[in-house]
Amino acid sequence: MELTLSGVTKTFRDRTVVNGISARLTPGIYGLLGANGAGKTTLMRMICGVLDPTAGTVSFDGIPIQNLGERYYARLGHLPQDFNCYPDFTARQFLRYMAAVKGLRGPAAKRRVEEMLDLVNLADAADRRVGGFSGGMKRRLGIAQAELADPSVLVFDEPTAGLDPKERVRFRSLLASLSHDKIVLLSTHIVSDIASVADVVLMMKAGSLVHASSMDDATAALDGKIWELETTEENAARLMGKFTVLSVDAEGTKTLLRIASDRKPARGARPATASLEDLFLLHFNDRNDC
Repeated sequence: MELTLSGVTKTFRDRTVVNGISARLTPGIYGLLGANGAGKTTLMRMICGVLDPTAGTVSFDGIPIQNLGERYYARLGHLPQDFNCYPDFTARQFLRYMAAVKGLRGPAAKRRVEEMLDLVNLADAADRRVGGFSGGMKRRLGIAQAELADPSVLVFDEPTAGLDPKERVRFRSLLASLSHDKIVLLSTHIVSDIASVADVVLMMKAGSLVHASSMDDATAALDGKIWELETTEENAARLMGKFTVLSVDAEGTKTLLRIASDRKPARGARPATASLEDLFLLHFNDRNDC
C-alpha cells in the first residue's frame, strides 16, 4: 500500500499555496508540521480529493486518485480542520448515519458505532444532541467518524484543536492503536502532538516541504549544535543579535537561553540534547525569515 505525491502544486489566482511537493507514504504515522498558513490544509484537501492539484498528482498504489474515484474514497478516513456535524443528531445517530454513508449496514454497523463511541470516550454521551457538545467532544466524534469504516488511509487536520491536555494525551494513545497497517497523516502546528507517536516527520513552510526524515533521524543534524546558557538580561539581548536563539526563559534575575550554533556561543554555555521542537523552531523562527 502506497500513497504517492508527485510535484503536487496548488495555485489560487497568482498565489501558489502548495509548491511542488513530492513524497512517498507507506503504512505508518506521518506528522506534518508547519506554522498556520504554511499550506498544510490545502495539501490535505488535495490528498482527500476535495481539491484538484493545479499541477502534479496524488496516487494510491500507482493510480491517480481522480481515476480511482469511489474505490479510493471508500478506503479514506478524513477529519477536516473545520469538522461539523448535524446539531440535532445524537452522537449515536450521527455515527449510524455516517456508517450508512460509508456503506456499513445492519448489526455490523451498529456494533462498529458502539466500538467507536467507546474508543473516543463518548459512550456516556451517545444519546445527547451533538449541538450541546463541547468543542473537544465534537472533535472526538470527528475522530470516530474518520475511523468508522476501518480505512486504509487516515488524514487528520489539526485533530487536537479544542482538546484539553488530558484528551490530547488520549488522542495520541488512540492514534498509536489505529496505525497498524494504515497510512496515517497528521497535520498540526503543535510539536508535542507528533513527537511521541510519528514514525516520520515532515515540515512545510510557505507551501514547500522543507524537511522530511524518520523521527529517529529528525534531530541528528542538530547533534552538538544546541546549547543552553544562563546569563543576564543585558547579555541575552546581545547574544540574540548574534546567534539563533530558540527560546528565552526568565528565572529570577537570570535569563536562560537555548541557542542553535555550530560553535560554543559564549563562555558558560553547555551542550544540550536536541529535540524535535528545536528543529521546528529552527525552521520557523523570525531570524530565519520563517
